Amino acid sequence: MTDAALADDPVAALRTAADTLRGRRETVDEIGREELRTLSSAVSDVTGILDRFEERATDDLEGYVAFRETLSNRLEEVPADVRHSDAFIAANESLTTGITSSLSASDFEQARRELGPAREEAALLDELDEAKDDYRSARRRVQERADELDARIERLERVERLGEVDIDAPVDELRDPIERYDDAVAEAFDRFRAESPAREVLAWLAAAESYPLVETPSPPERLREYLETAAIGDEPIPTLVEYAGYSRSKLDHYVDDPKRFSAAVGTNKRFLETLDADPLTVSWPPEPASELRWRTKELVAVVSRFAGDETVARVREVHELTYEESYDRLRDAAVARAELTDDQRDRLRRGVVADELASAREERERVRDCLDAHSRLDD
Repeated sequence: MTDAALADDPVAALRTAADTLRGRRETVDEIGREELRTLSSAVSDVTGILDRFEERATDDLEGYVAFRETLSNRLEEVPADVRHSDAFIAANESLTTGITSSLSASDFEQARRELGPAREEAALLDELDEAKDDYRSARRRVQERADELDARIERLERVERLGEVDIDAPVDELRDPIERYDDAVAEAFDRFRAESPAREVLAWLAAAESYPLVETPSPPERLREYLETAAIGDEPIPTLVEYAGYSRSKLDHYVDDPKRFSAAVGTNKRFLETLDADPLTVSWPPEPASELRWRTKELVAVVSRFAGDETVARVREVHELTYEESYDRLRDAAVARAELTDDQRDRLRRGVVADELASAREERERVRDCLDAHSRLDD
């Protein structure tokens, strides 16, 4: 299989990498790792000596003597039974000359050729390490492909489930009460923010932290501490936001301590500007019944602190919806309408989604089988 084909098929690439790794490991094990380490060390050292001394040894007698002494010392350390011992002997003979002769570059090249078989076998350990790296990389690509397939299958299964939903169900039975509540709480909160003292709004936010399902933003501690004691805390948030845009000299006419005001309010102007009712609303499509039931229960407690009875009644109405037998069916229809595109609906009708799902499942099984068959080879 070509490199391009292997790149397109991670399973085939992993099988090839696994076969290569097994083959190289068998070759190394047949020879013996220690023997190969000894050989590799000798080849590396002798080759290094050749490279380091070639120019000096072919240039003058002093360089030749230093080279011969260094090479001889290293060869004496090489065990007599080292693999390819004849290659070291032959290489040494190629580099031995009489006192009246000198070495040439061709002698060094001949010595390197003599060491060729030993050098090739010494490379087996490095080749085994390379095979391990290739195997790990190939297995990682297969695992990534498996994860991609899991995600694709999950998406297709969801589309298939949504396609089975009664999309024509009367979802307005859910939408209308939710929209009535959302409109009411948005209006009530806007009024609360615009008219109530800023310290009361931040105190309400602090109290709302006890209801995690509502997810209101946490009030900045420095801002809250400042507004609890400063006279400006009696003013509503829009006024504070307006003052935060004033210059220091202009602030002197409106606040007792402009520097402290700027440090507490000015630095949190964005927080005050963006404070809205979004955390108090119910999303569309709504959450599953069990989730919305608990969230609306907390919303009743949080909203009742600033909104009137009508708004609280609206959220209670939404809460009661979660107990209706029709809730799940209507919610499923709402989710299907919101999520399914025209193209997906068309593909569902033509059976394309089912075919894609079957194909993805088949490929995932092939990928998972490959991972199972080629596990832990790099240990």
